[in-house]
Amino acid sequence: MKRKLLRFIAMLGILLPGLASSAVTEEDFKVKTTRDLINLCTASPQDEHYKEAIHFCHGYLVGAYQYSIAESANDPKKALFCPTEPKPSRNEAIALFVAWALEHPQFMTEMPVETEFRFLTEKWPCKK
Repeated sequence: MKRKLLRFIAMLGILLPGLASSAVTEEDFKVKTTRDLINLCTASPQDEHYKEAIHFCHGYLVGAYQYSIAESANDPKKALFCPTEPKPSRNEAIALFVAWALEHPQFMTEMPVETEFRFLTEKWPCKK
């Protein structure tokens, strides 16, 4: 299972930069929509804003994730999602999110945090 996931992540690493629709723009950094965030997360290494875009992408997604974890730390019943063991690495989880978002274009105009949690709750639902 882990080997398949690693192969999948490697393929995404090769394919995702080519899926970005255009060069990163200043507007993308306002992350008003999921499309903006995906543009940052899929920036090409040749893009002049590549480092900033990738770091912003990771910071945004990890920040929202960590906030949710902190909110449910004292009461696990409040958890919105429950990642299974072994938990994916940060890079694996972000690649999974990007792939999921690209497969669900109907959410590209939503707020990115809404799309992130839609993905997390679908991928790792909690047993209630």
